[in-house]
Amino acid sequence: MPQAEQLLPADFFIDLDRSSPIPLYYQIATILQDAVHDGRLPAGSRLENEISLGQRFGFSRPTVRRAIQELVDKGMLVRRRGIGTQIVHGQVTRNVDLTSLYEDLDRTGQKPTTKVVGHETREATEKEADTLGVPVGSPVLHLTRVRYADGVPLAVLDNVLPAEFTDLTADDLETYGLYQLMRARGVALRVAKQRIAARSATARECELLALPKNSPVLAMERTAFDNSGRAVEFGKHCYSPDMYSFEITLVDK
Repeated sequence: MPQAEQLLPADFFIDLDRSSPIPLYYQIATILQDAVHDGRLPAGSRLENEISLGQRFGFSRPTVRRAIQELVDKGMLVRRRGIGTQIVHGQVTRNVDLTSLYEDLDRTGQKPTTKVVGHETREATEKEADTLGVPVGSPVLHLTRVRYADGVPLAVLDNVLPAEFTDLTADDLETYGLYQLMRARGVALRVAKQRIAARSATARECELLALPKNSPVLAMERTAFDNSGRAVEFGKHCYSPDMYSFEITLVDK
């Protein structure tokens, strides 16, 4: 979870040149960016607030705000209600491959953590049954998880799984990625059908992702199949757009 806000050292901007033709906000942003890259501002730490930073170092608040926005636009900082301005490794860019978000974050060193906010075994709805290829009313496991990258909420993951997975516990799902758990049971994930779109976040999603009301999110609906062609997962996920993007390679036939 997010660390406490920490004051920058008194000599943090010692190399800044106020007489330079290079804009002050740009110099501030560059110094902050270098500090993120070399680890002086580690991922997960909270940046000192704009008012304090400006007062201590003699910067105007608009200058500080613009400098911070430069790094927000690059995906190196995020602003969140109730959290403040937090350092992250950078925007998560995923190839559209059959991997889990947990695995992608872990591979890039972004310290994935998970909070299970919904975990129930219930009867499959008509749409869920049709998607998973099971009878309507069959037992399914309905999960809702929040995935964090370096302590910052990144995604809300809503999944429905067939009956064989109803014994997965919340502890399992907060310790491992869903696809890790499936593969450990011998499930060979082979193909997935997914749809990606932009939409407005629900009130619950805004709360879980610490976003302002009616914020846009990147949404994905995915059905994953094993090597026998059986559907083993139906997911509806949404991602904070300032921290997440998909990358697709197109090849001419």
